[in-house]
Amino acid sequence: MIAIGDLGPADRHRAVASRFGEVAAAVPDWSSQTSVAEWRAADVVDHLLTWFPEFLGAGGVTLAPVSTDGHVAAWRERSDEVQGLLDGPGAATEFTHPMIGTLPLAAAVDQFYSTDVFMHTWDLARAAGVEHGLDPEFAAQVCAGMEPMEEMLRGSGQYGPAVPVPVDADPVARLMGFIGRDPNR
Repeated sequence: MIAIGDLGPADRHRAVASRFGEVAAAVPDWSSQTSVAEWRAADVVDHLLTWFPEFLGAGGVTLAPVSTDGHVAAWRERSDEVQGLLDGPGAATEFTHPMIGTLPLAAAVDQFYSTDVFMHTWDLARAAGVEHGLDPEFAAQVCAGMEPMEEMLRGSGQYGPAVPVPVDADPVARLMGFIGRDPNR
């Protein structure tokens, strides 16, 4: 079995989005509290549906508005559209965003969106009361990639203060603690 971190952007998104969809399908109550005090389960999906089109739009790439009702169906529609970008001929085109500079479109999706979906799978799983099923090796890679940017990430307001975790905590718990989630709650 190939680890998620060893996959290319298209296959990594496919795997991460699929797992998020499985967790979304298991949510019994969309008003369930998540590990983020201000968010309910529905807010996690809504966040992933709304911020990324704006991000891509700043670089000239347009995603269609989600036309499907229901959180699971809306997620499927959005993840299918993003997958189409990654599987299509435009994946290698240069994407220029005013805040991050220029990189291949597939790399931008991978670094900013697929990683966000991966992390928010944990939030949604907590709200649903199901196992997150996250790849610990990829969690370690994500955390290692974020640690050098900690000051900038915290300053952005997108991440809360780190939550201390035991030194021997598993990689998923370490990542969650780093981004401000308490893996023990």
